[in-house]
Amino acid sequence: METSELLKKVRQIEIKTRGLSSNIFAGQYHSAFKGRGMAFSEVREYEFGDDIRDIDWNVTARYSKPYIKIFEEERELTVMLLIDVSGSRNFGTIEVLKKDMITEIAATLAFSAIQNNDKIGVIFFSDRIEKFIPPQKGKKHILYIIRELIDFEPQHTNTDIGQVLKYLTNAIKKRCTAFVFSDYINKGDYQDALTIANKKHDIVAIQVYDDRETEMPKVGMVKVKDAESGIEKYVDTASFKVRSAYKHWWEKRQTEMSNAFKRSRVDSVSIRTDGDYVKALIGLFNIRS
Repeated sequence: METSELLKKVRQIEIKTRGLSSNIFAGQYHSAFKGRGMAFSEVREYEFGDDIRDIDWNVTARYSKPYIKIFEEERELTVMLLIDVSGSRNFGTIEVLKKDMITEIAATLAFSAIQNNDKIGVIFFSDRIEKFIPPQKGKKHILYIIRELIDFEPQHTNTDIGQVLKYLTNAIKKRCTAFVFSDYINKGDYQDALTIANKKHDIVAIQVYDDRETEMPKVGMVKVKDAESGIEKYVDTASFKVRSAYKHWWEKRQTEMSNAFKRSRVDSVSIRTDGDYVKALIGLFNIRS
């Protein structure tokens, strides 16, 4: 993309997403994530209604009655955006590509973060780590992130979510809130990596998908190409059997994805490229508040 065109696009994204984060998400972002960056302060005896997840088992064993950990909110959070840049992000049939939707949502969260005085960083990933932008503060840093979201070109086309989660766990020492943007069309299993990452950090999964991916249209014999593997083949979409098999595959994959999030206790939201991501984010924030 030419420099002038890129700067114009950055400015358009900035105006839209900064306005959303200021006018719509003001306060909601903070209330949704403020309890996730906590520093240990002291312990006290357990009282009815306390969260059992805060029990300090070592102190409880020592005194033979339950004690819980008391935390104080840290002044700032570290927010990481994990961005899937595999080949399938370039798909879109209705209004925008998955890539464009991810860029807008990520930019909105980035502006929300700096308004809350949080640091923000990015990891671009395919089936390997494509680029790591360490967390920092400031508008200049946000605009750099937006430029990369728009114009970054990966070296590889496949997806490995497990790989980026392992990288996050090792690279970011301090507890952070990490938004994982992907269509979650993943070749391998990422359940274990997700569980481990969410124990150390606060993982939030954001699936972005296109409506056309949910079922196959009846348009006869078509040539299709896997955006990640590059494999091409002809598919007879007029066949009810073929369309049913595809729909079953999609529903099964969605169920497996949802189950992985539930088992790992990861909050998640799925957003279609023609959907209202503002409404979806507000719903996510309300669940966590």
